[in-house]
Amino acid sequence: MRSVSEKPSTPRRIADDHVAQVAALDPMTSTRLGLHPEDDRQPDLSPAGWEALAELARRTLSVLDAAERDAEKSGVVFEDTERNCARLLRERLTAELALHEAGDRFRELSNGNSPLHRVRGIFTLMPTDTDEDWAAVAGRLRNLPGALDGFRATLTEGITRGLLCAPRQVRAVIGQLAAWTGQDTGGASWFAAFVAAGPDRLRRELDAAAFRATTAVAGFRDWLRHTYLPAADGTPDAVGRERYLRSARWYNGIAPDPAETYAWGWEEFHRTVAEMRAEADRILPGASVRETMDHLNRQGHAVTGEENIRAWLQQITDEAIDALDGTHFDISGPLRRVETRIAPAGSPGAPYYNGPSLDFRRPGRTYLPTLGRQTFPTWEIVSTWYHEGVPGHHLQTARWTAAADILSTYQITLGAVSANKEGWALYAERLMDELGFLTDPARRLGYLDKQMLRTIRVIVDIGMHLELAIPAGSGFHPCERWTPDLATAFMAAHHGSDTARRLSEIDRYLGRPGQAIGYKLGERAWLEGRAASRRRLGAGFDLRTWHMNALTQGSLGLADLADNLSSL
Repeated sequence: MRSVSEKPSTPRRIADDHVAQVAALDPMTSTRLGLHPEDDRQPDLSPAGWEALAELARRTLSVLDAAERDAEKSGVVFEDTERNCARLLRERLTAELALHEAGDRFRELSNGNSPLHRVRGIFTLMPTDTDEDWAAVAGRLRNLPGALDGFRATLTEGITRGLLCAPRQVRAVIGQLAAWTGQDTGGASWFAAFVAAGPDRLRRELDAAAFRATTAVAGFRDWLRHTYLPAADGTPDAVGRERYLRSARWYNGIAPDPAETYAWGWEEFHRTVAEMRAEADRILPGASVRETMDHLNRQGHAVTGEENIRAWLQQITDEAIDALDGTHFDISGPLRRVETRIAPAGSPGAPYYNGPSLDFRRPGRTYLPTLGRQTFPTWEIVSTWYHEGVPGHHLQTARWTAAADILSTYQITLGAVSANKEGWALYAERLMDELGFLTDPARRLGYLDKQMLRTIRVIVDIGMHLELAIPAGSGFHPCERWTPDLATAFMAAHHGSDTARRLSEIDRYLGRPGQAIGYKLGERAWLEGRAASRRRLGAGFDLRTWHMNALTQGSLGLADLADNLSSL
């Protein structure tokens, strides 16, 4: 991380100073950035820990206000990169404080990316090359019980204030913790399996620390089952308009118009249905889309075994890098390194990506949850790996990281807006279709199926949380109001996921209101920005140049993204 002055005076310096202070408070941030590998702390998930981060956000906003006032008095005009940084920092910290001050931290429990998941996820980001690295792992395992105690205190405060998450989320997390501890299979815990690769010299210490962590997780699971779940009884799955818009703003960098977005989601749905029917007819003439998907699952190309599918997906990524480098992107140096891994047991059902450390010593990594499967039909996964790897999440995140001489560390890391990143990754899938990488009918149906999934997310995420009516002309339970059961049935009818994936998806939308709409909203912003730039430049528009300029902007919220892209 670049050095910062004691009294930062520009948005970029203020933003970098904020990252440094967050990293000092939060070891998850420090570890993600690749800083202080000797640190064995766990995140402070107690009410005091959350308040410390909120107070830091308030101080940073105050410093930013003063810097902008001083600049105006002095007649200083910040460059575009500084103004972008300032807008992002102000918007992100304001949205973060809105969540904190509404008490949403006291009920932040869900089946993915909740504070609880950090106490395990932090280990997957730690270096494990030396005995010193493993000593830090052991220390962090020993500190895991304290982190769970802090999170229990936060959730207990939520019980006291009447701010609880819905029972569905609690039950999903209890099931995940059973997988973490090995209770679901009767095998070793995730922590015991993780330290098995450690050095013999530290074997006793590592095994004891893993046992301590496993025991603490089991105790927390029991507390959720016997104390929190009864208290949460009656809490609705739907969060309502006010909380939905607050959460949607955090994930999207803008508070969307739910009515317009919901209607647009239905338009995209009907358009995608028509495309899927046409593609299915190329594969199995006369069959329905669902019948064609079932046919591909039974008789299409498949890979058997976790290691074999990992290697196959790594090959998909490597081939994409070789094909795109020098044609539609510049992919050189550490940007070319991205690892495919199998997600640990007890992960959410969807594939995911973790970015590189700031120094690229830890590369970007894509993860595939297997959910107990051993056979993997490939028709449905190719475009997903373009989404997670190259040219999707990895290329964007690694390009941001490589542009540290232009961007603030905040724009690369803490300020990353979900809808910007997910929108780019969905745009990346569409781009690969446009470039001819998905001409095989089965793979293209898989791509369209993933487009359908993201479209369904728009409809059911808004529909469930705002309890909207299903349109009369939808062809699916017309005029009824959305429920989780209806959303699950809708997904089963129009997306080729299995039961476990569907249930995990619906749990995810209910637990992270407003996040799921960002894929399609973000893609729309990227496409609108590209189209506007093409119109403006005419014959002078060059897609490779536009891509690289777009990927050097750093994070932007959807309130700014399309406008900035159109000016490139």
